[in-house]
Amino acid sequence: MLGLLVPLAIYLWNRRPGPEVAVGSLRWLAAGANRRLRNLKPEQLALLLLRAAVLGALAVAVAGPAWRQARPAGRGQVLVGPELAGTPALAAARPGLDSLRRRGYALRWLAPGLPAVAADSLGRYRGPAAGDFAWARVQQAVDSFPGQPLRVLVASTLRGLQGPHPPLPAAVRWQLLNPAVPEATWLAEAAGTPDSLRLLVGRSIATQTTFLTLAVARPAGGAPLRAPGLGPLRYLTAADGTGQLRPDSAAQGPGLAVAGPLRAVLYATPGHAEEARYLRAALQAAALGLAVPLQLATTTAAPAPAAGVEWLFWLSDAPVPAAWRAAAARGVHVWQAAAGPGAADTARLVAPAAGAAAVALFRRAQGPALAGGAPLWADGRGRPVLVRQAVGQGALYQLTTRLQPAWSELADSPALPALLLEVLRPGPAADAPAALDAHDQRRFDPAQLSVALGPRIAASSLPVTAFTFADLRPWLVLLATLLFAVERWVARRTAASSSTSAA
Repeated sequence: MLGLLVPLAIYLWNRRPGPEVAVGSLRWLAAGANRRLRNLKPEQLALLLLRAAVLGALAVAVAGPAWRQARPAGRGQVLVGPELAGTPALAAARPGLDSLRRRGYALRWLAPGLPAVAADSLGRYRGPAAGDFAWARVQQAVDSFPGQPLRVLVASTLRGLQGPHPPLPAAVRWQLLNPAVPEATWLAEAAGTPDSLRLLVGRSIATQTTFLTLAVARPAGGAPLRAPGLGPLRYLTAADGTGQLRPDSAAQGPGLAVAGPLRAVLYATPGHAEEARYLRAALQAAALGLAVPLQLATTTAAPAPAAGVEWLFWLSDAPVPAAWRAAAARGVHVWQAAAGPGAADTARLVAPAAGAAAVALFRRAQGPALAGGAPLWADGRGRPVLVRQAVGQGALYQLTTRLQPAWSELADSPALPALLLEVLRPGPAADAPAALDAHDQRRFDPAQLSVALGPRIAASSLPVTAFTFADLRPWLVLLATLLFAVERWVARRTAASSSTSAA
C-alpha cells in the first residue's frame, strides 16, 4: 500500500506550468518557478484518486484476500472402508447405517477424496484404490469436517490400519467388522529337486501368520498336484525345463515359478586349500536352511562363467577375472577371500549370532576394501569384515580375513553356517510384501483404539471451526481493470479540455 505515495508525489511535483508571458523579464519567470516549489498542491484530483484506487486494488489482490463464512455444522459423517463393500459384515451393519442417515449423517467411502456414497451403492466400490492406511484417512476426515462426529466402519484386519497412529479426537467412533474369510492359506514359494518339490505354505488367522514347509513328490508335466491346506494345483513344465504351479480350477490365477537348485562354484588355489575345506563344510550346513537345494562344485582350475551359476567363491590371491565381474552385473554373486599374507590383528566379530560365543580375528588383509561397499559383518572397532558391493543385478563380496584357524575362529565357530545362510538367502521379491498383505488375516486389537484417542471433550462444547473461503482475487483484478478504463477515459477528457482552453 506504500505504492499509493508514488502517484501522490508525482501529482504534487508535476503541476502544470503557468501561462507564459510574451513580455517581461527572465528573472521574474525564474522566480515564479521557485515559488511553485513552495506552493505545492494537487491538481486533477479525480485522476489522482482513480490511479490510487487502481494501485490499491492491485496491492490488495496480491495479498490474496478471501471471504470467510462459517460452514453450517453437519450432523456427522459415516466413513466406510472400501474393503467392506459387498461383504456380509457390512450387510449386517446396514440397519445401523440407515438409522444414522435418517438422523442426518452423510455416508462416505474411506478412500482418497472421501467421496460420498449413496445408500444403494454399498455393495460395490468403483473408486481408486484406498490403500492400507485407514488411520491416515480418518485423520484427513477429522481435518475436513472439524467439529462433526465421525463413525468409522473398517475391517478388523491389521493390514488395513498400517502406519503411525496419532491421537484422534473423541468425536471419532470406530466399528471394526470381521471379514468374511477368517483364515487364509496360500502358496508362497516353491522349489524343486529332480524327484520332489519343496512348498512354502503360508497360513494366516486372527492371531498369527505362520509358514510351513511341505515336501511332495514332483508330478509329471501337466499332472495335478495336491498338498494339505491348498487347493488343487497343476504342475506345468516349460520348454527350457523350468516348472510352474498354477491353480487347477475354472478361475485361472497367476502361476508360481518353481525355483531350481542354487548352483555355486568353489575355486581354490593350493594356498587356500585349507580354507576351501572349512568353507565347503559351512556351505553344506547352511544349505539346510535354504528353500532350494545347493549344488556346489569344487575346482582347482580357474572356471569360466557358465549359464545357471549363481555363486562363485574365489579363494585365490589373484584378482577376480573381468569375465566374472561382468557376470556379476547379470546376477552372479562373487565371493573373494582375503589375498596375501595379511597382517596380525586382534579383534572380535560383532554379535555373530544370538547366544553364540565371540569370534576372535587374528589376521586381516592389508588391501583396500571394495569401494562403495556396505559392511555385512564388522569387528568391535567398526572395521568391515565382510563387505558387499552391489553390481547390476548381482554383487561382489570381499572377506577381509580367512576361514582357517591361523586367521580367525570363524572356521570353528558354530555361528558360521547361520552367517553364511543370511548371505546366501535371496532377498524377498518385489511383490512379496503385497502378496503377504493380500492374505494377512491378523486382527487389530480394539484396545489400541481407546489408547490412541485424544482427551474426551463433550460434543456440545466443540467450537464450530469449519469455514468456507471464497477467493476475492479475480474480483479485485476485475475492479482494477474497470478503474483503469475509467481513468483512461477521464484522462483523455481532461487532455481534450486543456487543449480547447489553450486554443
